Amino acid sequence: MGAYVAKEVIRLMITKDIKIKGAKVLILGITFKENCPDVRNSKIVDVVRELEKYGAKVDVYDPWADTAEALHEYRLRPVRRLKPGSYDAVVMGVAHDEFRKMGIANIRALGRKEHVLYDIKYVFRADEVDGRL
Repeated sequence: MGAYVAKEVIRLMITKDIKIKGAKVLILGITFKENCPDVRNSKIVDVVRELEKYGAKVDVYDPWADTAEALHEYRLRPVRRLKPGSYDAVVMGVAHDEFRKMGIANIRALGRKEHVLYDIKYVFRADEVDGRL
């Protein structure tokens, strides 16, 4: 799944003429499932690693994840703050209630003027995102 999602995100970025190497990508969620702090067995890490293979710089944000555990398990340090207007792509990886409550406008605001929003978990309607799993 990780390789497929990464390739789809990259494909969508290419269709929008977004440079891949050095692109900033935000992954929302790293835990195993929504509203749960457990990062063990998270498949989101596969998406992160695949995007990094393309030269993207990936930030992971998850209000549920324990930073020390994510660092220990995957050598990933989740960011503590979201940076609006900073990302070339945003991937909705885990359907935490916090992300649903943010709404599509606030999630879109995390991206640059031209960006890709890919929704793995079907949090938003198909016509609100650029791609879904």
